[in-house]
Amino acid sequence: MKVLSSFIVVLLLVLVAYAGALHAQFAVGIILPYLAVLLFIAGMIYRVLKWGSSPVPFRIPTTCGQQQTLPWIKQSKLECPSSTLGVLGRMALEVFFFRSLFRNLTTQTQEGTKLTYGEAKWLWLAGMAFHYSFLTILIRHLRFATEKVLVPIQMIEGLDSFLQVGTPLLYMTDLVLLAAVTYLFIRRIGLPQVRYISLFADYFPLFLILGIALTGVLMRYFFKTDIISVKMLIMSMVSLKPDPTLLSKIGPIFYMHLFLITVLFAYFPFSKLVHMGGVFMSPTRNLATNSRMKRHINPWNYPVHVHTYAEYEDDFRDKMKKAGLPVEKE
Repeated sequence: MKVLSSFIVVLLLVLVAYAGALHAQFAVGIILPYLAVLLFIAGMIYRVLKWGSSPVPFRIPTTCGQQQTLPWIKQSKLECPSSTLGVLGRMALEVFFFRSLFRNLTTQTQEGTKLTYGEAKWLWLAGMAFHYSFLTILIRHLRFATEKVLVPIQMIEGLDSFLQVGTPLLYMTDLVLLAAVTYLFIRRIGLPQVRYISLFADYFPLFLILGIALTGVLMRYFFKTDIISVKMLIMSMVSLKPDPTLLSKIGPIFYMHLFLITVLFAYFPFSKLVHMGGVFMSPTRNLATNSRMKRHINPWNYPVHVHTYAEYEDDFRDKMKKAGLPVEKE
């Protein structure tokens, strides 16, 4: 039901976009994108401020290496950093190469109760392919927001279409994104453990991004769209001077594509997708592991009565002796 309901919601969004393309072009093409961008910015600011205001009195980084201790014990400086430079290196590996996901293992039982571990790199590979292809496509789309296409964007487009298959040129990231999202969806419904913990909030973004990718592919390779009018419309919106006369020159497939992107922008700050910004604010990632070098005292502690061991032994010494437990005082 969670899979079906998320699919139906995305399908309804597509139908709403189609209806808007026929009867409410100004709302779908101009008003809603502006509102979605404002909601995205306000939502991200709210989430960052909320994370930043959360107290973190102790060092709680998640590590998997040797902490700095005695001089003759080799420290794992990236897996368990004790300095700011080490934290930056660890964060770079996490952000650009998904280091923690690369170490992911598959766990299963064999011969009844024997627990075994194995490599599970397909998830890491699909995650890398999805994120980098999505980033490449996003950068490529910046060509619509500038009058002259910047040289870096031209270089990225050239690398993305170096196979030069067909006309228009086939972008490899289009196929990679579709393949990666499809794999992530099949994995989520194919593995019983993952399917059991999956919610509507896990399936909906997958279908939404898949819908964005499919409408983009259809618009580029199958349905003719007035790209010049699209660029003029986007440039007018970026300059905060939208031109409504351009809306009637663009086909319905563009409005479907744009509306799904609008929904993604509005949904992003309030979903699990916000981990894009959360990884930088997570104390399990951005803190140095120096608890053996520096004592960290909770500044929010308030005075409480502490029942010391000496007081405990005074209360229960006779009973401890009868039970044969050692005591410090006879």
